[in-house]
Amino acid sequence: MAVHTSPESPLPVGEVSRLIGSWIDRLGAIWVEGQITQLSRRPGAGVVFLTLRDPSHDISVSVTCYRQVFDAVADVVGEGARVVVRAKPEWYAPRGQLSLRAAEIKPVGVGELLARLEQLKKALAREGLFAPERKKPLPFLPQLIGLVCGRASAAERDVLENARHRWPAVRFEVRNVAVQGVHAVPQVVQAVKELDDLDEVDVIVVARGGGSVEDLLPFSDEQLVRVVAQCRTPVVSAIGHEPDNPLLDHVADVRASTPTDAAKKVVPDVGEEHERVRLLRDRARRCVAAYLDREERGLAHALARPSIQDPHRMVDERDGQVTALLERGRRTLRHQLDRADSELTHTRARVVALSPAATLKRGYAVLQRADGHAVRDPAEVTEGETLRARVAEGDFSVRTLSGSTSESTHRVSG
Repeated sequence: MAVHTSPESPLPVGEVSRLIGSWIDRLGAIWVEGQITQLSRRPGAGVVFLTLRDPSHDISVSVTCYRQVFDAVADVVGEGARVVVRAKPEWYAPRGQLSLRAAEIKPVGVGELLARLEQLKKALAREGLFAPERKKPLPFLPQLIGLVCGRASAAERDVLENARHRWPAVRFEVRNVAVQGVHAVPQVVQAVKELDDLDEVDVIVVARGGGSVEDLLPFSDEQLVRVVAQCRTPVVSAIGHEPDNPLLDHVADVRASTPTDAAKKVVPDVGEEHERVRLLRDRARRCVAAYLDREERGLAHALARPSIQDPHRMVDERDGQVTALLERGRRTLRHQLDRADSELTHTRARVVALSPAATLKRGYAVLQRADGHAVRDPAEVTEGETLRARVAEGDFSVRTLSGSTSESTHRVSG
């Protein structure tokens, strides 16, 4: 319930502490999971003090329990162990401090951890965080490699030495962090974010040596998995050995079986690249030589062709053919003209021979009546009728007489 206060009527600190304590007392017992970071077992004391921390967040809470409660699990529980605690929240009014009073402590076994990791893995997979299409390719030759690893660890030495042996000019931006324990997750997350924010970092390697399932739990933390999934820089996971398979391996762009394998994946081998360049150079030379030989043979073959050796030969041959065709055309045309002229002469002669003018030249005449009709029968004319006589050199008029005689008017018309 709300408490009404004002600057004129404030609550004393003791009253506030009492109210908080009354509200917390209303909470029942709860089960809490966390990792033990601090453990205090004073000789002869009846109470054990420990701190329970959330591995994924920088949050912890104090826990107290009677010695007999802790002694039940003292052989299997220590600092760094993950436990499940049944406790009731308590408020210590004099100091204003919240703590949990544990009534039962259960260690989280490996089997239970693996089962929870499997559930988390399926949940993240359903979100698509492990999808192959999200994987980013590694650069062929990174200029700067970000390395997240333990300080002076074997993993750091393996990555640095093997990478520099393969490519001596490679440069690293190293972030030393805790790789197990309660501080591992926040430190690894912070290091990955810092390296991802650096534009000159081309790839990030998260490396750690082998260990137990509990030791590698930070690299299966959901917060770390989501941070890696959001990185714009390609991330290589090199955690433990080949059988180890934390969730970081699934979300990373490339999984390396060991830190040494990570060094082999992120940088090429300078000797291999020199050999590859040599082979490619030799192959290029052979290709160019073969191309030049092929083109030289083609050029020689082209130069050996008659059209190249004697380029005017074809023109001369065509010139002779054109001349012959021209002469043939002229002869054909002349022959046709001569034949046409001969036919015209013969036709003209026939026409002339058959024309009435030729008949008139032989002394014949044609008599025509006034209406222009030719006289073919003496019965067609009457006595004294004037006719027109047409001869070879002209015409003249005649008048008919009785019988078969006629007298001329002696008029001749041209």
